[in-house]
Amino acid sequence: MNFADPSAEDLYERAPCGYLSTSPDGTIVRVNATFLRWTGYNRENLVNERRFQDLLSPGGRIYYETHFSPLLRMQGSVREIAVDIITADRQRLPVLVNSVLVTDEAGAPQLVRTTVLDVRERRAYERELRLARDRERAARRALERQHEQASAISHTLQQSLLADEPPRDPRFAIAALYHPAVAQLEVGGDWHDAFELPNGRIAVTVGDVVGRGLMAATAMGQLRSAVRALAVTGAGPREVVRFLDTYVEQVVPARFATFVYAEIDPDSGATTLAVAGHLPPVIVTVGGDTRLFMEGRSTPLGIEIEALPRVEATLVLAPGDQLVLYTDGLVERRGESIDVGLERLLTAAGQDATPASLAVALDEGAGGDDDVCVLVFSRSRSR
Repeated sequence: MNFADPSAEDLYERAPCGYLSTSPDGTIVRVNATFLRWTGYNRENLVNERRFQDLLSPGGRIYYETHFSPLLRMQGSVREIAVDIITADRQRLPVLVNSVLVTDEAGAPQLVRTTVLDVRERRAYERELRLARDRERAARRALERQHEQASAISHTLQQSLLADEPPRDPRFAIAALYHPAVAQLEVGGDWHDAFELPNGRIAVTVGDVVGRGLMAATAMGQLRSAVRALAVTGAGPREVVRFLDTYVEQVVPARFATFVYAEIDPDSGATTLAVAGHLPPVIVTVGGDTRLFMEGRSTPLGIEIEALPRVEATLVLAPGDQLVLYTDGLVERRGESIDVGLERLLTAAGQDATPASLAVALDEGAGGDDDVCVLVFSRSRSR
């Protein structure tokens, strides 16, 4: 820069950054007005009197000696070095330093030209950014804790509303699974139940209340209890459904619920069931053949259609046969025909009709976003 030109001199002195020229040992030989204004020093107190490193904080001086100066000599320049300058009134001034080493033709150091940038606002911004990041992390951790607590509460509530341990008997085996949707926090309205009736028959049921959340879960618990209360009277599947039609008029969230209810003689395998708007049960024979049982079907609870009266159907489970009851979360996938899901279920059931294996086989890679509820009644093989 030609400092004989007044405009160049003015540009140097009033630049938006500090300029210094120092000898190779750091002695200040030239400094602009901007640097003096920032630091509060007089020109005569610095030029040929002080070394640049003497203006740095204790940590800055150590860094200058161990990193800054060696790198400058090896590389010929250093960039974006963050240090603190101690001002004339003993305050810390955070700056970024860029320096270039000027050498003669033989490569001997002659001069160091340094640019100093005031980063007080940037430092404050970075501090605010760190604080904001810390607050965001704290908020995220708090949210995660709330989510974990809510999830635990939801799980406890759902488990309290689901069935007790199913009956155990050498003549049959009952296995059930309830798997909440991973993406959901609220409890759902799916349920399963299995219990022994006074006449020795075994009652099994799976159902689904529309919606999610506390209202759906409460309605589900009320329906499950109502099914048990009606079943022990000897009403039979069709009458149980008819009584529930009246009951759901008083329990609004339970309207349009779907469920399947079956009563099974453990000695003969004779089964009577009613399906109220629910997906059809799957029959798995001892040989591994599978089919949908399409009889005994009518509308969801609370919906009366003359053309679809409440009915029940009968079948016989041979020794080794299985009855699979499930909710729609096992087979329904967004953007996919229900027929595809049912075919997938039939294939999986023929290979291994246990609730856990069915849930894994049908959920793997499918991205289901609904609860899954499965109950399998297996009649023991003849001895």
